Amino acid sequence: MDFQHLSTLLWREQELLDLLLFKAEEKQYLIVTGKTRWLARIAHEIEVVLDQLRTLEVERAAVTEALAVRLGLGDDPSLRRLAEAAPAPWDDLYAKHHEALLVLVTELRGLSDSNRELIERGLSAIGDALVSVRSPSAGTYGASGRSDERSHRAVTLDGAL
Repeated sequence: MDFQHLSTLLWREQELLDLLLFKAEEKQYLIVTGKTRWLARIAHEIEVVLDQLRTLEVERAAVTEALAVRLGLGDDPSLRRLAEAAPAPWDDLYAKHHEALLVLVTELRGLSDSNRELIERGLSAIGDALVSVRSPSAGTYGASGRSDERSHRAVTLDGAL
Protein backbone atom coordinates (compact mmCIF):
# COMPACT_ATOMS: atom_id res chain seq x y z
CA MET A 1 0.00 0.00 0.00
CA ASP A 2 1.50 3.25 -1.05
CA PHE A 3 0.86 6.89 -1.72
CA GLN A 4 -0.22 6.26 -5.31
CA HIS A 5 -2.86 3.75 -4.25
CA LEU A 6 -4.42 6.25 -1.84
CA SER A 7 -4.41 8.92 -4.52
CA THR A 8 -6.19 6.56 -6.91
CA LEU A 9 -8.82 5.83 -4.25
CA LEU A 10 -9.29 9.55 -3.63
CA TRP A 11 -9.79 10.17 -7.36
CA ARG A 12 -12.38 7.39 -7.42
CA GLU A 13 -14.11 8.88 -4.39
CA GLN A 14 -14.30 12.25 -6.13
CA GLU A 15 -15.77 10.60 -9.22
CA LEU A 16 -18.42 8.84 -7.14
CA LEU A 17 -19.29 12.01 -5.23
CA ASP A 18 -19.57 13.87 -8.52
CA LEU A 19 -21.89 11.13 -9.82
CA LEU A 20 -23.90 11.36 -6.61
CA LEU A 21 -24.19 15.12 -7.12
CA PHE A 22 -25.45 14.52 -10.65
CA LYS A 23 -28.03 12.00 -9.41
CA ALA A 24 -29.18 14.45 -6.72
CA GLU A 25 -29.63 17.12 -9.40
CA GLU A 26 -31.59 14.64 -11.51
CA LYS A 27 -33.78 13.94 -8.49
CA GLN A 28 -34.36 17.65 -8.00
CA TYR A 29 -35.37 18.01 -11.65
CA LEU A 30 -37.85 15.15 -11.31
CA ILE A 31 -39.34 16.68 -8.16
CA VAL A 32 -39.61 20.18 -9.62
CA THR A 33 -41.16 18.97 -12.89
CA GLY A 34 -43.54 16.60 -11.12
CA LYS A 35 -42.21 13.53 -12.93
CA THR A 36 -42.62 11.38 -9.86
CA ARG A 37 -42.80 8.21 -11.92
CA TRP A 38 -38.99 8.11 -11.99
CA LEU A 39 -38.31 8.94 -8.33
CA ALA A 40 -38.06 5.30 -7.24
CA ARG A 41 -35.57 4.62 -10.01
CA ILE A 42 -33.37 7.59 -9.16
CA ALA A 43 -33.53 6.64 -5.47
CA HIS A 44 -32.24 3.18 -6.39
CA GLU A 45 -29.45 4.67 -8.50
CA ILE A 46 -28.44 6.91 -5.60
CA GLU A 47 -28.35 3.88 -3.28
CA VAL A 48 -26.06 2.05 -5.71
CA VAL A 49 -23.62 4.98 -5.71
CA LEU A 50 -23.79 5.23 -1.91
CA ASP A 51 -23.00 1.50 -1.60
CA GLN A 52 -19.97 1.99 -3.85
CA LEU A 53 -18.86 4.92 -1.70
CA ARG A 54 -19.20 2.84 1.47
CA THR A 55 -17.08 0.06 0.00
CA LEU A 56 -14.48 2.55 -1.20
CA GLU A 57 -14.43 4.23 2.22
CA VAL A 58 -13.48 0.94 3.90
CA GLU A 59 -10.58 0.44 1.47
CA ARG A 60 -9.50 4.08 1.81
CA ALA A 61 -9.50 3.79 5.62
CA ALA A 62 -7.26 0.69 5.45
CA VAL A 63 -4.81 2.36 3.06
CA THR A 64 -4.81 5.56 5.12
CA GLU A 65 -4.13 3.58 8.29
CA ALA A 66 -1.17 1.80 6.67
CA LEU A 67 0.29 5.11 5.47
CA ALA A 68 -0.28 6.66 8.89
CA VAL A 69 1.78 3.90 10.48
CA ARG A 70 4.47 4.39 7.82
CA LEU A 71 4.55 8.15 8.50
CA GLY A 72 4.45 7.76 12.30
CA LEU A 73 1.00 9.36 12.66
CA GLY A 74 -1.61 8.29 15.21
CA ASP A 75 -4.65 6.19 14.51
CA ASP A 76 -7.22 7.37 11.99
CA PRO A 77 -5.58 10.58 10.78
CA SER A 78 -7.58 13.04 8.70
CA LEU A 79 -6.70 13.51 5.06
CA ARG A 80 -5.46 17.01 5.92
CA ARG A 81 -3.12 15.62 8.57
CA LEU A 82 -1.91 12.93 6.19
CA ALA A 83 -1.24 15.60 3.55
CA GLU A 84 0.82 17.60 6.04
CA ALA A 85 2.98 14.57 6.86
CA ALA A 86 3.33 13.12 3.35
CA PRO A 87 6.44 13.76 1.27
CA ALA A 88 6.33 15.85 -1.91
CA PRO A 89 4.52 15.63 -4.33
CA TRP A 90 1.93 13.69 -2.32
CA ASP A 91 1.49 16.43 0.27
CA ASP A 92 0.24 18.87 -2.37
CA LEU A 93 -1.84 16.25 -4.18
CA TYR A 94 -3.55 15.09 -0.98
CA ALA A 95 -4.26 18.71 -0.02
CA LYS A 96 -5.93 19.21 -3.40
CA HIS A 97 -7.93 15.99 -2.96
CA HIS A 98 -9.03 17.24 0.45
CA GLU A 99 -10.17 20.56 -0.95
CA ALA A 100 -12.05 18.94 -3.86
CA LEU A 101 -13.79 16.48 -1.54
CA LEU A 102 -14.88 19.30 0.79
CA VAL A 103 -16.39 21.22 -2.14
CA LEU A 104 -18.28 18.16 -3.38
CA VAL A 105 -19.60 17.25 0.07
CA THR A 106 -20.71 20.85 0.68
CA GLU A 107 -22.56 20.92 -2.66
CA LEU A 108 -24.18 17.57 -1.91
CA ARG A 109 -25.39 18.70 1.51
CA GLY A 110 -26.92 21.84 0.03
CA LEU A 111 -28.64 19.96 -2.76
CA SER A 112 -29.83 17.25 -0.39
CA ASP A 113 -31.35 19.87 1.94
CA SER A 114 -33.00 21.58 -1.03
CA ASN A 115 -34.48 18.29 -2.28
CA ARG A 116 -35.77 17.45 1.18
CA GLU A 117 -37.48 20.86 1.38
CA LEU A 118 -39.06 20.38 -2.06
CA ILE A 119 -40.39 16.97 -1.08
CA GLU A 120 -41.74 18.26 2.24
CA ARG A 121 -43.47 21.18 0.52
CA GLY A 122 -44.90 18.81 -2.08
CA LEU A 123 -46.25 16.49 0.59
CA SER A 124 -47.72 19.44 2.46
CA ALA A 125 -49.41 20.69 -0.73
CA ILE A 126 -50.85 17.23 -1.37
CA GLY A 127 -52.19 17.09 2.18
CA ASP A 128 -53.75 20.55 1.83
CA ALA A 129 -55.32 19.55 -1.48
CA LEU A 130 -56.79 16.38 0.01
CA VAL A 131 -58.29 18.31 2.91
CA SER A 132 -59.87 20.89 0.60
CA VAL A 133 -61.33 18.25 -1.72
CA ARG A 134 -63.12 16.27 0.99
CA SER A 135 -66.83 16.57 0.45
CA PRO A 136 -69.37 16.31 3.22
CA SER A 137 -70.84 12.89 3.72
CA ALA A 138 -73.94 12.25 1.63
CA GLY A 139 -75.34 10.03 4.33
CA THR A 140 -76.89 6.61 3.87
CA TYR A 141 -80.29 5.47 2.78
CA GLY A 142 -82.84 4.25 5.30
CA ALA A 143 -85.61 1.65 4.93
CA SER A 144 -87.92 4.15 3.23
CA GLY A 145 -85.43 4.71 0.38
CA ARG A 146 -84.62 8.18 1.60
CA SER A 147 -81.32 9.30 3.04
CA ASP A 148 -81.09 8.89 6.81
CA GLU A 149 -81.33 12.66 7.26
CA ARG A 150 -84.61 12.84 5.29
CA SER A 151 -85.93 9.67 6.96
CA HIS A 152 -85.19 11.19 10.34
CA ARG A 153 -87.11 14.38 9.43
CA ALA A 154 -90.03 12.36 8.05
CA VAL A 155 -90.26 10.23 11.20
CA THR A 156 -90.15 13.36 13.37
CA LEU A 157 -92.91 14.97 11.34
CA ASP A 158 -95.01 11.79 11.40
CA GLY A 159 -94.67 11.63 15.16
CA ALA A 160 -95.81 15.24 15.44
CA LEU A 161 -99.00 14.56 13.50
